[in-house]
Amino acid sequence: MKRRQFLKTAGVGVAASAVAAPAIAQSMPEVKWRLTSSFPKSLDTLWGASETFAKYCSEATDGKFQVQTFAAGEIVPALQALDAVSAGTVEMCHTATYYFVGKDPTWALFCSVPFGMNTRQQNAWFYDGDGMKLMNEFARKSNVYALVGGNTGAQMGGWFRKEINSVADLNGLKFRIAGLAGRTLQKLGVVPQQIAGGEIYPALEKGTIDAAEWVGPYDDEKLGFQKVARFYYYPGWWEGGTPQHFLINSAKWAELPKAYQAVATAAAGLANVEETARYDARNPQAIKRLVAGGAQLKPFPVPVMEACFKAANEMFAEINGTNAEFKKVYDNMVAFRNDEYLWWQVAEYTYDTFMIRSRSRG
Repeated sequence: MKRRQFLKTAGVGVAASAVAAPAIAQSMPEVKWRLTSSFPKSLDTLWGASETFAKYCSEATDGKFQVQTFAAGEIVPALQALDAVSAGTVEMCHTATYYFVGKDPTWALFCSVPFGMNTRQQNAWFYDGDGMKLMNEFARKSNVYALVGGNTGAQMGGWFRKEINSVADLNGLKFRIAGLAGRTLQKLGVVPQQIAGGEIYPALEKGTIDAAEWVGPYDDEKLGFQKVARFYYYPGWWEGGTPQHFLINSAKWAELPKAYQAVATAAAGLANVEETARYDARNPQAIKRLVAGGAQLKPFPVPVMEACFKAANEMFAEINGTNAEFKKVYDNMVAFRNDEYLWWQVAEYTYDTFMIRSRSRG
């Protein structure tokens, strides 16, 4: 190649590189966000979802998209996470939206409600039904965009200082319980208390409350409830599955490059699946340890379950009559749940119950 032609060709290559490099830099800008969690670091399952999200946002972008995570109370208290994101104090949070029923009970429908769906049914509703569409339509008025980001699976009914043998035993009971479950139990005489996770043990120990529910064996053991209450009831009929969400400030989400939005969506999806897997893997051994340590496992009596079911339906009817947004989401959720259980009774339930019977027979 002649020297003049070589220099001309090389010059074109250098010019192309000069144009391309800034274009790449612009498409992969440095973004630094802060995430406030509603959960303490001691709960590595719930807190871990935030760490997973941050880890993969960073790794998928070669460190360009960084999310710094803060536990409950480090920036804002656990129950103020939504307000912080809505106001732009932080870019995002990881929380359970039934904490915000005081703002609007519709928030609870995207988390967990009495006698709602189980975990797989919720994921089906969010990912392939109308769940996320309805949630983001509703969340827009709070200036947030939502991504589902974790699920505990079906929860336990909680720790009680005394046995619950009848509906009458609920009367006057001071019970730490979140969301619409508290409103349901009020109809049966319970005095509900909404207390953040890290504050439950002292309240139970001091006798400020008579009973408390949190999640299930693995987390409950970490929080030490078995030391101050001996009766461990199941099932947590108010939490057949409890999703959490990453709530992101709407303006910040809109500013995020499309590639980063895709990364965030994928990272949230992994956090969602991973959290359920961790609970499913860790709860069996934890419940063995709790029982070996003296915890008394007890099912809620059928009359108590039936009374709670009736009270829940009365509560839903009351809210539906005064809150059009709630009714829209509730009707959609119930129709989806009913179809899901039509399928469940054919295959999922029959298979699981057979296997449980087979296990008990050895």
